[in-house]
Amino acid sequence: MTQHVQLNNVDHAKVKIRTERSSALGDDRMFVPVFPHEFRHVQAHYPIVFMKDASIGGFRPVSLFGLEEGQNLFLSEEGWDAAYLPLAVRMQPFVIGLIPDGEGGKRLEVHLDKDHPRVTDAEGEPLFLDHGGHAPFLQDVTAVLEEVHHGEQSVAGFCRLLDELQLIEPFALDVTLNDGTQGRLAGYYTIHEERLYNLNKDELGRLQEAGALLPVFMVVASLTHFEALVRRRNDQLASE
Repeated sequence: MTQHVQLNNVDHAKVKIRTERSSALGDDRMFVPVFPHEFRHVQAHYPIVFMKDASIGGFRPVSLFGLEEGQNLFLSEEGWDAAYLPLAVRMQPFVIGLIPDGEGGKRLEVHLDKDHPRVTDAEGEPLFLDHGGHAPFLQDVTAVLEEVHHGEQSVAGFCRLLDELQLIEPFALDVTLNDGTQGRLAGYYTIHEERLYNLNKDELGRLQEAGALLPVFMVVASLTHFEALVRRRNDQLASE
C-alpha cells in the first residue's frame, strides 16, 4: 500500500529519510526504468534491456540488477556495490506530482510516499531546515525528480524511433549456475545489432538528429554485464 502526499514544511517538518541501501528499505528489485540521457553511466555497471510497457504504449528501457524477480545482486551487507545509482533508485521514496501552472502547462511538485520504509522520524536525512527552508538533501531530491521528469518525456519517442527502424528484437538468456541450477531470462528485448550495423545514411541520420545514436551504442556495450550478473550470483551461492 502506498500513500502519496504533497510534501510541505508544516506536516513533514520532522520527517527524515533513511539513505542506506538494503532489501528492507525496498532495494530488492530486479530492475528499474532508466532514461537515455543516463545510459552512459548506467552501462558502466548494469545491462540495459527493453520491456513492453502498456502505460506508454510501447517499449521502455530498464537496467537489470538480478536474474529473477526480487533479486538485486548489487546489494550486500555493506550496501549497494556499484558506483552509479540509476535515477529511479535515487528518487525513492519521492514521487513526481504535476499540477496546473495557471498558464496551460503543469509544474512539478514533490510528493512523498508516506508508507515507504525509508520514511522515518528517527535517524536519517532531514527534509527541512529549522526555519522551514529546504534542507540540502531535499534540494538534491528535487533536482533528481526534475531529471526523471525530463527523462520520462524522451522515453516513448526514443523507443518508438528504434522500433520504426527495426532495432529492437526479443532475446533470451539461458543461465547455468555453478550449483547446477538452470534458468532462462526471457520477456525482454535488446538492440538488433546486425540491423544497427547495416543502417543506411538516412537512418543513421535520424538516430543522430534525435540524439539516439550514442544511447543505442551504450545499450549494446552494456550487455557485457550479463556475465557479471552470473558471476555475482555464483559468488553469492558460494558464500551461503
